[in-house]
Amino acid sequence: MTRSRLLLSTLASCLALPVLAETNDIYGALTYGPRPAFLISQMNDGPLKDELMSCLGQTPEVSKFSIGHRGAPLLFPEHTVESNIAAAQMGAGILECDVTFTADEELVCRHAQNDLHTTTNILVSDLADTCVTPFTAASGDAAATAECRTSEITLAQFRTLEPKMDAADRAATTAEEFLGGTADWRTDLFVDNTTLMTHAESIALFDALGADFTPELKTPSVEMPFNGFSQDDYAQKLVDEYKEAGIDPSRVWLQSFQLRDVLYWIENEPEFGAQAVYLVDHYNEDGFDPMDAATWPEPMSAYAEMGVQYIAPPTWILVTEDDGEIVPSLWAEEATAAGLNIITWTVERSGPLGNGGGWYFQTIADVTDNDGVYFELIHVLAQDVGVAGIFSDWPATTTFYANCLGLE
Repeated sequence: MTRSRLLLSTLASCLALPVLAETNDIYGALTYGPRPAFLISQMNDGPLKDELMSCLGQTPEVSKFSIGHRGAPLLFPEHTVESNIAAAQMGAGILECDVTFTADEELVCRHAQNDLHTTTNILVSDLADTCVTPFTAASGDAAATAECRTSEITLAQFRTLEPKMDAADRAATTAEEFLGGTADWRTDLFVDNTTLMTHAESIALFDALGADFTPELKTPSVEMPFNGFSQDDYAQKLVDEYKEAGIDPSRVWLQSFQLRDVLYWIENEPEFGAQAVYLVDHYNEDGFDPMDAATWPEPMSAYAEMGVQYIAPPTWILVTEDDGEIVPSLWAEEATAAGLNIITWTVERSGPLGNGGGWYFQTIADVTDNDGVYFELIHVLAQDVGVAGIFSDWPATTTFYANCLGLE
């Protein structure tokens, strides 16, 4: 048995998982599946399509340019063991655990502290009465509502929950109906028998899969400090779990939407802070325009002067449309000029692109009219903007591109 398979077998045993590694060489069984070829077939004719077509049949290789966004949540429940194994099988060289905390201050993988009502079965479990907003049925023009937080339950209780696709039926009149709502371009096919993870367990799994790490410290839904647990304690505990696992800091890209967290790591954990990623959120400001520097809260150079080396906006901030072509935005040009490394999110999160692509394609909606635009966008981000990596809900697409174009 190879070392990778032995590690996965041991981890599976510890987590009471099916021992997938004994029947399938998880690390070695890289596959693109059919989706990259399908997307290429949808592209408009041109040099990029020809180049990508020439790579069909190539042997997949792991790429750190390809980042699993919560695993592979296009088809698998996010932040589960199975979702991340799928992402690794598609060659994602970096995997993500969004980190929040439980009532007993244990770190777990969830996209938000208050998302249990859309990502688990909590509303139909014995823990439904822990929800800060109990399920309320839709009535008239009022949508169904609920809010359930990890900070209201212990780690032991968290482990009893069952994952599901991140969705809710806002027209539901029962809690059971509320658990539905999965987008018709996703699926519930791979939901059963999937497994939640703590942050420490994600470290063990990703390491066994041969992947690097990009944990995101999620902004708490509760007021901090929480029972004496401060924001700095929270940021430090995240780092401490990598230290305890013996992970080299060069393999870790810490993330946060809160600049204070990034600056904390830079000052207090400089080895880890050197690759800390500021997830910029100033696109939420009224009037923000990636083509108008006067609408930005800070010039890009200000972040570099603070010691920030990595910055991560959503894809649409980095591109614009010019005479029917996708080109870099002013924001992207200024970030590059400031010497900042750029990571971006998220491709394969938008479903079919025939009608403009939605939120992630808002600055290039006029040239987004077919699914092949995924590859056109990735190409501009990689070659013209120069991003260091791209988050994807289906990493095979980004891995295929990276392998074809010779990116590591």
